[in-house]
Amino acid sequence: MTLTTTERDAAIEHFAAKLRFETDPSDIAAGFAAGDDFVLVDVRGHASWHQGRIEGAIHLPHAEIPERAADLIPAGTAVVVYCWGPGCNGATRGALRFARLGYPVKEMIGGFEYWTREGLPIVDDAGSLTRAPDILTAPRSAATGVSCDC
Repeated sequence: MTLTTTERDAAIEHFAAKLRFETDPSDIAAGFAAGDDFVLVDVRGHASWHQGRIEGAIHLPHAEIPERAADLIPAGTAVVVYCWGPGCNGATRGALRFARLGYPVKEMIGGFEYWTREGLPIVDDAGSLTRAPDILTAPRSAATGVSCDC
């Protein structure tokens, strides 16, 4: 089956928009390593933050974004938000709130769950934690460490 020109254009528009507004844990880890200029924001509640979080993220629960974002993040700064995982739309709510405030924003698909499943470093109130990568989410290689391989 070949797509019509209209269907092809719609597909291109759809997938380009996803890449403009979504990112994933491996790309965020690479961005941290490269020193890319963005702020990673954990939009979960306080109990979740204390249980574990991505090192380098700031904590701003999505309900508090309209009142507190400007005090924590300079206007115009690129923001990436995350919540628990694919079964939670808290990151979508957070991204919408940042967009309404005029921030360039992306949602980290997979959230905290897939960050940890890829074996990327996390912290909790007691210190640093690292888990072995889940082979269902990230290939393992002695030479290169963890990457999404895509």
